[in-house]
Amino acid sequence: MNGVEAADAVVVGAGPNGLVAANLLADAGWDVTVLEAARRPGGSVRSEELTQPGFVNDVCSAFYPLGAASPILTGLGLDRYGLRWSHAPAVLAHLLPDDRCALLSRDLDRTAASVAGFARGDGDAWRQQYDGYARLRDDLLDALFTPFPPVRPGLRLLRRHGGAEMLRFARMTTMSTQAFGEDLFAGEGARLLLAGNAMHADLGPGHGGGAPRRRRPRRARGQRRPRRARRERLPAGRARPAGSCIS
Repeated sequence: MNGVEAADAVVVGAGPNGLVAANLLADAGWDVTVLEAARRPGGSVRSEELTQPGFVNDVCSAFYPLGAASPILTGLGLDRYGLRWSHAPAVLAHLLPDDRCALLSRDLDRTAASVAGFARGDGDAWRQQYDGYARLRDDLLDALFTPFPPVRPGLRLLRRHGGAEMLRFARMTTMSTQAFGEDLFAGEGARLLLAGNAMHADLGPGHGGGAPRRRRPRRARGQRRPRRARRERLPAGRARPAGSCIS
C-alpha cells in the first residue's frame, strides 16, 4: 500500500517498557517503529523545565533502584549514551512529631545507628536482615528479572541457600510489613522505614506480602535516579542508531 511504512514490529507507546522492547528487538536485527502520541518519548520517566528555564522537574516518577539493578537495562549500555546514576546524600528519612528521625542510608552503619536510637537492639537486628539479603541478593534479582515462572533462578536459590533459609524467606513473603516489623524490631524507627517503603508499592502496613518489598535494608543500592536532564532521551536515543524509528 502506498504511504504505509513497513516494519517487522510496531511498538505502541514510547515509555520505558516500550523503549526497552524496541531496543531489544532492534538489537536482534528487527526493523522497529515506535509510536508515541506525546510530543516527547519517555512516558512517566521524563523530566521537563516546568517552572523556570534551566530548572528541571520530574514529570512523574523519580527514583529507580530496580532500574539500576536490572540486567536488561545494564545490557543496553546506556552509559555510552550519557546515563549516570545519582544518589541523594541520604536515601530517605521519617521525621516524628517529637523531632526524632529514622534514617535510611546507603551506609549500613548510619542506618543501624539510626534505628538503634529507637531501641538498643534494633541496630544489630537491622544488620542481620541486611546480611540475610546480601546472601540472597544476586539470585533473588535473577528471579525477579527472569520471565515468569523463574524456574532456573528458583532452583538455584534452593540449591545454594538450602530449604531452611528458603522456608524462612517464604514465610516472610506472606507477612504484612506491620507483622514483619513487630516480629523483628522493638522500636518504631525500623518499623517506620519498613512501612513507609512498602507503601511505595501500594501496600498498606497491614497488607499481606508487604514484607518482601522491604527485605532489602539497603546499603549498596539506595534510591537511584539518572543524572541526565532529559532522561527520556537515553533509551530513545539508543533506539535510533540501533535501528528503531520513533514517530
